[in-house]
Amino acid sequence: MKKWLHQLRWKLFISHLIIVLMAYVVLLAASNVLASLGLTGFAPLTLGSAAAETGQLGAGTTNAALELQEQVQSVIQQALLISGFGALAAAVVVSLFVSRRIVEPIQTLSHVSRRLAQGFYRERTSIQADDEIAQLAQSVNQLADALDQTERRRLALLADVTHELRTPLATIGGYMEGLVDGVVSANPATFNLILRETRRLQRLIEDLELLSRVEAGQLPVVARAIDLRSVLEAQIAQFEPLFSSNQVHLCLDVPEYLPQVWADPDRVAQVVINILANAYRYTPSGGTVTVQACADDHEVRVAVIDTGIGIAAEHLPHLFERFYRVDKSRARNSGGSGIGLAIARHLIYAQGGEIWAESDGIGKGARFIFTLPLAPQMAVVRVESVTTVDGA
Repeated sequence: MKKWLHQLRWKLFISHLIIVLMAYVVLLAASNVLASLGLTGFAPLTLGSAAAETGQLGAGTTNAALELQEQVQSVIQQALLISGFGALAAAVVVSLFVSRRIVEPIQTLSHVSRRLAQGFYRERTSIQADDEIAQLAQSVNQLADALDQTERRRLALLADVTHELRTPLATIGGYMEGLVDGVVSANPATFNLILRETRRLQRLIEDLELLSRVEAGQLPVVARAIDLRSVLEAQIAQFEPLFSSNQVHLCLDVPEYLPQVWADPDRVAQVVINILANAYRYTPSGGTVTVQACADDHEVRVAVIDTGIGIAAEHLPHLFERFYRVDKSRARNSGGSGIGLAIARHLIYAQGGEIWAESDGIGKGARFIFTLPLAPQMAVVRVESVTTVDGA
C-alpha cells in the first residue's frame, strides 16, 4: 500500500483527482447557493405582479415556486454529476498520458544510471523528445560516452604498463641469469644496460605515482615568487646532452628581463621536463626544439616549439587527458607512458595557469604552451608602468 503511494505515476493521478474533486465540490455548492438566491428573488417579483392584478396570492403559488427551485437544483446537480464523471475520466486519461511521458523516461534513466554504476559503460538511453527529460537523457548519454572512453583508455594503459614493465624486467632477468650462469660477461656495458632498464622501470613507477597523487589532490604546491628564466635554463642544461645525442638542436629564446612568476619551482620544472621529453620523443634527428617565454601585464607565457611529426587536429583536444596517446606504437617503443602531459596539466592548473597544444598538422611540428601568473608585486609594477606610458 505504502509502496505504490510513493510512485510518481500515482502521485500525479491523485493530484489530478484531488483537483477535480475540489472543483466539483466548489461548483456544486456555488450552483446551489446561486440557484436558491436567484429563484427566491425572482418568484416574488413575477408572481407578486400577477397577484397585484388579480388580487390573489395563495399557498399554491409558493409551492410552485419551491417546486421550480427544486427542479432547477436537481437539473444543475445532475449536470454537475455528469460533468464530474467526465472530469474524472479526463483526469485518468491525462494522468496516464503524463505519467507515460514523465515516469517511463525517468525509469529508463534510472535503469541506465544503475547499469553505468555497475560498470556497463556502453548502456545508452533512446528517449526521443524535445523537453527537459530528453536533455537529461542526452547528458546521461554524454556521461556514458565519457566513462566508456575513460575505461577504454584505462584498459589500454594497463596493457601498456604491462608491456613497459615486462620488457625491462625480462631484459634485467635475462642478463642476471646470464651473469649467474657465466654466459654473459660481467663488464661495464652489461651493468650499464641493466642500470638503464632499472631507471626505465623507476621512471614509469614514479610517473604513475605522481599522476595518482596529483589527481587525488595530495601533491603539495607551494607557490612563491620565482625567477622563471633560471628554471628554464636549468632544464635546458639538463636535456642538452640527450638532445645532442639524437642530433636535435635545443635552444632557449627568453628575453633578458623576465618578470617573476607566482609558482612552485619544482612543479614548474616537472612540467617543463614532461613537455621537453615529449618534444624529444617526437622530433626526428636534425630537428629543432625551442623554448620561448614572454610576459604581459598579468602572466608569463612559455611555449615549447618543435619541428617534429606534428599532431592531427582531432587529437589536439585530447592530448592532456590521462591515458591518451596519439601514436601508441611509437610511444611504446620510446618508453612513454602516456601520462606525462596529464600530469603537466594538473600541475599547471594547481598553480593558477593554463596549458594547451597547437599544431598546423601532420609533419608541421607542434607548440605546447602554458601560462603562469605574475608575482603580485610584479603585476602591480607592470600595470602602473603601462598606465604611466599610456598617460604620457
